[in-house]
Amino acid sequence: MACLDRTLTIQQANQEFFRRFGSSSGELCGRTFVDLVHPSVRQPLLRQFAGLLDGRRDRFATDVIAVGADGAAFTVPLAAIAVRGGTPDVFAILVMMTSDYGSEDVGVVTNRKKILSEIDARILEGIAAGVSTVPLASRLYLSRQGVEYHVTCLFRKLRVPNRAALVSRAYSMGVLKVGTWPPKVVQDFVK
Repeated sequence: MACLDRTLTIQQANQEFFRRFGSSSGELCGRTFVDLVHPSVRQPLLRQFAGLLDGRRDRFATDVIAVGADGAAFTVPLAAIAVRGGTPDVFAILVMMTSDYGSEDVGVVTNRKKILSEIDARILEGIAAGVSTVPLASRLYLSRQGVEYHVTCLFRKLRVPNRAALVSRAYSMGVLKVGTWPPKVVQDFVK
């Protein structure tokens, strides 16, 4: 359990929360809560918190992909409750995560690893949006062969055999933002 202020900064938490993220209170208190989740789920989570802060809801529950201190990602159910303290404005937000559920490891997160060039990111976004090679080449001021070269490089980088698998792997790694259209690459992955 953790207590957040209106800016989603961690003010205090219990020992289990600190243990879960492999850090001490000095390292976590003062950081924003969204720093502890995978980049691919930050925007949807921020929308949920915005609903609490502007009074559209009193609570929400969702599964999130959290990131431990060692970079290991784990899925954990999260519940957040607005604390109003007798006024209509939100005073604080309580965040609860169950400790026994999150043993489901989802692999090592590459959010600190910048694996894509700027052009690779634009090509991946185009492929994920369903844009074919020639219109993508025109949009990016490349030749058709230039786009195919970058697509082949993306296949090798993400170890996939085709475009459908490329998009699927990119979403599963968190390279593409969840819940946005047109697809956007998370900036943490771009060199």
